Amino acid sequence: MSEVPVEWLEAVLGHRPQDPALYAMALTHSSHSGASDYQRLEFLGDRVLGVTMAAWLYRLFPGEPEGALSRRFNALVSGGTCAVIARTLGIPKHLRLGKQARDDGASNSDNVLGDVVEALIGAVFLEGGLAAAERFIHRAWGDLVKTQQSAPRHPKSALQEWAASHRCRVPVYTLVSRSGPHHAPAFVVKVEIPGRAEASAEGSSKQEAETAAAEKLLEILDG
Repeated sequence: MSEVPVEWLEAVLGHRPQDPALYAMALTHSSHSGASDYQRLEFLGDRVLGVTMAAWLYRLFPGEPEGALSRRFNALVSGGTCAVIARTLGIPKHLRLGKQARDDGASNSDNVLGDVVEALIGAVFLEGGLAAAERFIHRAWGDLVKTQQSAPRHPKSALQEWAASHRCRVPVYTLVSRSGPHHAPAFVVKVEIPGRAEASAEGSSKQEAETAAAEKLLEILDG
């Protein structure tokens, strides 16, 4: 794909893009030859997403302490959530990938999709400033933010609290394996509460695999 459909971009952004080439860059993976990729835009968009989400949550939940706001923030800006947003927007079929990356499944990689969403935010910011980026983020994340009834506990924190309350040793995380190409890695992590139970899970990053393993172990312990 050499061009990004302007009609699709307009539906995603909520306005007609002034510079489609900027958004084409945001959708371009490093495996796509002959074109600039999304990495610099992702760097910018990550920061814009962070400050926008922090300000949004600060205003939306005026009675919550810093810890609860941080838990909401971390859940909403995580790579997994950004990948969910990407799929909701229909980004996978518009990614500009090299043949090998496409064959390797990069269009369904949480890492790639999360980065591309942040790159799109960077492109919106460059084209229309912070106000335009905020509108896009509010539009894309609106349902997730507004339906989050309480600040979620991160599974790793919840597992550590479970171990402490049951007078167990702290959870131990072990990287079991790493496989797959650079742009679509797969990590397997095992978490164990020594002498009690263990569980393993896979993720597209070590952190994601640790989180999934902690969540699985909590299900075992509470089951």
